Amino acid sequence: MSTHVVFFLVPGVHLLDLAGPAQVFSTAADFGHPYTLSYVAEQPQVTSAQGLPLAAELDWPELGPEDLIVVPGWRALRLAHGPAIGATALEAFRDHHVRGGTVASVCAGADALGRAGLLDGRHCTTHHDVQDELALRHPKATVVRDVLFTTDDRVITSAGIASGIDLALHIVATRHGPAVAAQIARDMVVYARRNGHEPQTSAMLRHRSHLDDTVHRAQDLIDTRFDEALPLPALASAVGVSERTLTRLFGRATGLTPLRYQQTLRLERAEHLISHGTTIDAAARTVGFEDARMLRRLRARTS
Repeated sequence: MSTHVVFFLVPGVHLLDLAGPAQVFSTAADFGHPYTLSYVAEQPQVTSAQGLPLAAELDWPELGPEDLIVVPGWRALRLAHGPAIGATALEAFRDHHVRGGTVASVCAGADALGRAGLLDGRHCTTHHDVQDELALRHPKATVVRDVLFTTDDRVITSAGIASGIDLALHIVATRHGPAVAAQIARDMVVYARRNGHEPQTSAMLRHRSHLDDTVHRAQDLIDTRFDEALPLPALASAVGVSERTLTRLFGRATGLTPLRYQQTLRLERAEHLISHGTTIDAAARTVGFEDARMLRRLRARTS
């Protein structure tokens, strides 16, 4: 079943706020993961902050729980000077979330979610220039400063501009596994190594905030083949160092051994499958365990 991603556009929308996430989901579709993208606005054409006119639909499509609404940010020195957003759009945000869907924002788009009441009682973030104003405008929200993105009860907010790519890669990693997100990142020629609000990022992104290229190369291999047996000697040989050196560098950069990192990826992917109705036994086999015993032990360890 295809996932429908609807981008809500306002006058003055930043092109990269829109194009970054759109490219991630479009590339996911190129790799065989069914995503359908559409663009909705309150007028048939909006002009971006960079002067490019953008065509949009006026009517909202029917959306289900697996679908996604994304609100890119716009150019404004203050959130209070941002574009008006009508009641129909705000109601669409609320209704989609109530029905189990995910709503995301990039940069100043967080203010639109706040106007819809979706930030109340939740953690959120936005561009550092307007974090204080977001907190003042939406006092029931908890604004997390100086992070790339936050997730809280299917409300995902990002800091702005390029961080929209990190947000979209996080969504892909959560839904399809880290190997798919890593494949998309490589295709887009971006490093999938920027972490958001640490307790809630995907394992792939959470352990990519270091600068050790040897470890990144090892992680690239593990990310794409996390469901396969990857003996330490073969992994060390592939990145051109000794087993002892790789273990030392990997631990210093990530706090984990290569095996524990792989198990973390497997566990995260298995948890997502189980949450969508897959049995523990089937999830264990899918992520590369011979049986469910190790998966059960890992789940017990993190509970």
